[in-house]
Parts: sequence; C-alpha cells; structure tokens
Amino acid sequence: MKNFSLIFSAILLFVACKNNKNEETKEIAEVKTYSIEQFMGNENAFANGFSPDKSKVLITSNRSGVFNMYSVPTEGGDFMPITQSDSASVYGISYFPNDDRILFRMDGNGDEIFKIFVKDSTGIQRLTPEQNVRALFQGWAKDGKSFYYNSNERNPQMMDVYEMDIATFKPKLLLKNDDAMDFGGISADKNYMLLSKAVNTNDSDLFLLNLKTNQKTKINETLSKNSPQDFSPDGKSFYYTTDAEGEFSYLMKYNIEDGSKEKVLEKDWDIIAFYFTHNGKYQVMFTNEDAKTEMYVTEVATGKELNFPEIDGQEISAASFSRDETMALLTVGSSQLPTNTYSYTIATGEYHKLTDVLNKEINPDDLVKAEVVRFKSFDGLEIPAVYYQPKQASANNKVPALVWVHGGPGGQSRQSFSSLIQYLVNHGYSILAVNNRGSSGYGKSFFQMDDQNHGDKDLKDCIAGKDWLASQDVIDKDKIGIIGGSYGGYMTMAALTYAPDEFQVGVNIFGVTNWIRTLKSIPPWWASFKDALYTEMGDPNTADSMRLKQISPLFHTENVIKPLMVLQGAQDPRVLKIESDEIVEGVKKNGVPVEYVVFEDEGHGFVKKENEIEAYGRILKFLDHYLKGETQTPMDTGKTEATEVK
Repeated sequence: MKNFSLIFSAILLFVACKNNKNEETKEIAEVKTYSIEQFMGNENAFANGFSPDKSKVLITSNRSGVFNMYSVPTEGGDFMPITQSDSASVYGISYFPNDDRILFRMDGNGDEIFKIFVKDSTGIQRLTPEQNVRALFQGWAKDGKSFYYNSNERNPQMMDVYEMDIATFKPKLLLKNDDAMDFGGISADKNYMLLSKAVNTNDSDLFLLNLKTNQKTKINETLSKNSPQDFSPDGKSFYYTTDAEGEFSYLMKYNIEDGSKEKVLEKDWDIIAFYFTHNGKYQVMFTNEDAKTEMYVTEVATGKELNFPEIDGQEISAASFSRDETMALLTVGSSQLPTNTYSYTIATGEYHKLTDVLNKEINPDDLVKAEVVRFKSFDGLEIPAVYYQPKQASANNKVPALVWVHGGPGGQSRQSFSSLIQYLVNHGYSILAVNNRGSSGYGKSFFQMDDQNHGDKDLKDCIAGKDWLASQDVIDKDKIGIIGGSYGGYMTMAALTYAPDEFQVGVNIFGVTNWIRTLKSIPPWWASFKDALYTEMGDPNTADSMRLKQISPLFHTENVIKPLMVLQGAQDPRVLKIESDEIVEGVKKNGVPVEYVVFEDEGHGFVKKENEIEAYGRILKFLDHYLKGETQTPMDTGKTEATEVK
C-alpha cells in the first residue's frame, strides 16, 4: 500500500505539473505576435486645422508610405488625397483663414531644409527660396491676411523673421535676427514681437521688441528658463513661463504699459504651453505631468473649466480650435494606443473620429500600457522611467530586456505610443525607457545634473536601470541590452565603450560618437542654440575638446566587446553619416559582430514606411539572435560581420 501511495502521489504530481505547464503555455499563446509590416501598417496621421467653413479638416498622413496631405469631412468619412508624392514627404500647415488654399512644407529627404508652398485650384507654388534656404512657418496674423515665418535666406546662420502677404505673396523683412534670437509671437496690432535667447540648454532671456520704435526690453531679471507664450486678447499684456523662483515653470503675466509682472498660475509640474483661442474666449494650458501631457481649457469670461469627454479611457493631449471658437480638433491617445484626431463641438459635446490609425489586423488587447516606475541610482538619486512589460512575461517565462535611452541631450521618454517599442514588447522584450539625470520634465536641478558630465553619471543611471530590470522576477538578468537614437545612440555607444560588461548588446540609431565633430558641424540655422549647447556639452574649439574627446566613443572603440547594430540616414544634418561609418569600422577591428544599415533617403529619423519596416525588422532579428539567443542570424546569411543596406 505504501508503494501504491507513492506511485499515486507521483501521478498526481505529474498531472499537476502538466496542467501548470499547459496553463503557462496557454498564457503565452493568448498573446498574438505581429509582424513589423503589421506594426508599420499603423498609420501616422495628424490634423492641420479646419477649413474656413469647418466642413472639412486638413490631415497629414503617411498611409501612402510617405507623408501626404488629405482632407476629411468634419463629421468623419473617407480621406480625399490633396497631394500624391511618392518620394519627398509633404507636411500640411493649414488652410488659409478665409479660403480653401493650403500652406504646406517639404524638405529634401530628411535634410531639414524646409520650403513653404501653397496649393490652390491651379496647382502648387513655392513661396520661399529653393536653394539651401530653410523656412519655418510661425503663425497667421490676427487679421488672416498674412503669415509669419523664419528664413535664413539673408544669412545662413540667422533665422530672420518675415511677414508674407497672401494676396501678393511678397515677403516683408520684419527682423534682421543678427542676435540669433528665437521668435515668440507678434501682437494682434503688429506693434510688438516676443523674442527669446538661449543662454544654456535650460535658461533663456526673454525680450519684448517694439516694432515701431525698435526698442528692445529685457523681461527677466535673473538667469532662468523663460518662454514666451501669448499676447492677451486686448494686446495690453503678454504671458510667459519661467522657473525663476522654483524648480518648475509657472505662468507669468507682463503688463506692457507699466512693465509690471504678476504670477498667474503655478503647478507641481512644468507648464509647457499657454495660449488664447482666436477671439480670446478660451485660454488653453498644457502641463508635463510625470511624462504625460495634461490639458486644461478655461472659459475666460466665467473662469469655468471645460470638461472634455473621456474617449475609451485615453488622454486628450492637444486641442486646436476653430477661428470662431465653436469647435476643436482633439488629439487622443495613450501609451497603449496610437493617437487619433476627433472633431468636437463645444456647445453640444458631440464628437466624431476622423482618423483610425491602428492597423485593423492588430488587437489592441495584445498591446501593453506603460507604467511609470522609479529606482535609485548609484548615488541614491531617484530616477524616473517608463516601463513596458510583455504580457507573456512571468516568473516561469523570463524575458530579455532593453534599456531605452531618449534623444537630447535634455529629452524625455514619455507615456506615449511608439510602434517600435510596442513591436519589440509584443515579441517578448521588456523595455525600460530611462529618464536619466539631465532629462527634462523633473525640475531644473535634475535637468542640469548632467552638464559637462555626459557619459558618466547619466550612463550610471542607465546601468542602474539595467540593475532594476535584473531584479524583476520576469526578466532574464543575463539578457539585457541597450538601445537609443541620437543622444540615446550616444548613450548606447558610451555603454558599450565605457561599461563594456554591463549590457549584452547595443543598438545605436543615428547616435553621436564624436562630440568634437558633431558640435563643430551643427547646422547653420541652429546658431541661436549653438552657444547654449556648448555651455552644456563644452566648446570643441577650446580646451573643452580634451574632455569631449575623452567622452567620444569613436576614440575608444577598442573597448567594445559586445554585438553592435548601427542605423543611419545618409541625409542626416545633425549626426553626419561619417560618424556611423567610423564607429562601425573601429568596432569591426575587434572582431565584434556589427550590423550596419544605411538609408540614402532619410535624415535624423526615419519617416518612410518601407525604410521603417526594413530598419525595425532588422533590429528585432539582431536582438533575437544576439540577445534572445535564437539560432537564426540577423540577415539569414550566417554572417556576423558588418553589412550595409542602401
């Protein structure tokens, strides 16, 4: 009987284990995985405003594979193509205030040298110079008879301010911007212009320019972050944000006649934008609250806050109002779902969905909602991060992970949708988007903590993020990599170079690897920001170059021992292709697996669907092979040496 009991117990244990295994398999099988083609089948579409009669809305969308303009009825319906470019992307600006003509902009395959165009019933006309002149739309005049824009046609380094009359399309120079100021708006009566001047990457000076007398008045009295927002509807004052007396930016009002100031509103987070609707009926404010945008709209006359509808549990992150202030275009989305545009009638609360960007083949329940987490870094500093955990991850099914580093310096990973992140998470990778010291959104002290300390404490924050991942019971602690673009690409290379044993792989997406070259080759139209960037990073033309060389991974490639992937746009004006060419060559000498992907028709960021499919599909194959440990090689070629795709 004793032997029978043992046998019976063993049978029960076997059945229980089998049931547990079946439950685990069932749990994993419930999450459907999708191809990169399906994820890139998500449309990227955003609204550019109502037509004058509000019967339709201008939409920019990449549904054709590149960005083009479309119109859609205000109550929803089919998209009607306005442009049909199959190469260069077309970005809508807006309908004209009083007719159906359309302003839009284009650049040269990502070179960021934008031109402004108009489209009417007879065709398309370019309004700004063709050769090597960058122009940026800056808003319509209050009367709707002209618009303002920046252009460097007079001096490649100076973005002057122009006004263009829409009857004649003749430009008028309003400001020779020899002091490399940033445009902040013009009053309705055209008597005043707001300007700011970056001092460093956080702080800026604010000025009020009298366009009649040319007198310029400095508004701030202390070194602080000062950002112009909007003139009051009556033109007697203007509003700006500042962090002069606190960690976060708050709202101030400046009275033009007597120069007096008053604090209007303060939050526990940064107020990042404030403006009045066209006739001043509503004031609109946006805040950055723990990496998520919050919107507050108030009726000026009553002080009553407008209550917008909650749509499918998602957040409204932006609103664009019609000129008569009766309707708004709402931007709605979440970390789990891509943003859509809705038209909204204020009086009735009625809304209509204008875009439906999630690929119909993807079940939203298979996607992951981000979670904000915090962990302690090497020195006890609390670091915020945005965490994505695959639904198939469990203590019995540990998954590999990636530390994701945002661009910048000074950027922020936010609680918003990313097709690439969701694609990787869907295929079983946990992602921790670290907001290391130096990131924006967490106060000016936190923001300044990495000044002239890059590749050191900010890198240690990323390593602490890796350690946090390793402590999670659903993560395979031996399979953690690092990935990032631009400044995040630099952090990826810094990790592989200066902490070569910490991460198992690195994916560098157009990342800086030689700070001396990058800082010297800043595009000419960034002159207003160059000195500020030099203050944070160091001046490559001074003794700072010694430290810049020390923190540049290109000069220390012999330290790289882990597999590396590099992706680059050949037209990138910020991080030149030679940066990636040279880092690849240096790492290859170590006998380390390197994959190199170059796109001839992309710049600083990939915007064409076929290139996104190629790039992101290659990233997953690389990670599956070198991090997850699957036998298939990245390109199904059996090779581990560098490859290049053009």
